Amino acid sequence: MPESFAYPTLDGLLDLACRDGVDIRPTLLRVLTDLYVQKPVHTADEEVQFVELALRLIEAVDAATRATVAARLSRYPAAPAAILRKLAATVSVTGADAAPEAEASAEVDPASGHELVELFFTASPDERVLILTNLDAVAESGLHMAAPAATDVLHRLENAALQRNPSEFSRTLEHALGIARALAERIVRDPSGEPTVVAAKALGMPAAVLQRILLFLNPAIGQSVQRVYDLARLYDEITPASAARMLAIWRQSAGRPQGRHEPVLWDDDRASARSQSMPARYRAARSRDPLPSRSKSNGR
Repeated sequence: MPESFAYPTLDGLLDLACRDGVDIRPTLLRVLTDLYVQKPVHTADEEVQFVELALRLIEAVDAATRATVAARLSRYPAAPAAILRKLAATVSVTGADAAPEAEASAEVDPASGHELVELFFTASPDERVLILTNLDAVAESGLHMAAPAATDVLHRLENAALQRNPSEFSRTLEHALGIARALAERIVRDPSGEPTVVAAKALGMPAAVLQRILLFLNPAIGQSVQRVYDLARLYDEITPASAARMLAIWRQSAGRPQGRHEPVLWDDDRASARSQSMPARYRAARSRDPLPSRSKSNGR
């Protein structure tokens, strides 16, 4: 992942923002501004890129969004003068108006979170990589990183995948990530696989375990060796911070509190029985890495 603030890639999101008649440019402008103000100092190139993109978005968003952005930037010492002038021409923000915004966190509210979830799930594989790349920028905000999932949780997920049991996998994922059941099922059913990669990174899952899950869980993914390779590479490239940010958005979109991963301990006996009844060829898969030439350690 590049260490610099990757605003050039956000340019591609402008076209995505209006796809299928759904305009999420207000959400993109708010998120773009939140990312910008979380970094106290920017290079000249970063400022130019932010100004160019923000000016284009300001022209297209509603008055309420412009007021929100103006209030946030009014308390940011390094706010670009060009943006402030543009906003001043469209909205007047008093000190009293700006104060509540200054107290608000840069977290995504449930409504905006829902828009971002839909943006991610309806995007193409390349567009999803683009989104995850830009979420990585919030690593500098001090986002709380959850502890890796317990070993038994990872075993449950892997066993469910090897048994081709998506219902069991989604139930375990729901509890492990603290997300809504419908979202967990959506992750499992996704035909492209990036949501599963994000979930695995957020759980601290070993790369080899993820590869086995990708091969067995969803036939739309497992039948394509190239797709599995691409997803394994994506797992190596995205950072834990990016996955944690997406997980926070998933939780907030449903009004769930952010917290640590929850151990899944509600059916130990059944899980043990399932493990023993698993076909031998599936159990053997756990002892080897199906993609030895591409796997890497999960030591990010």
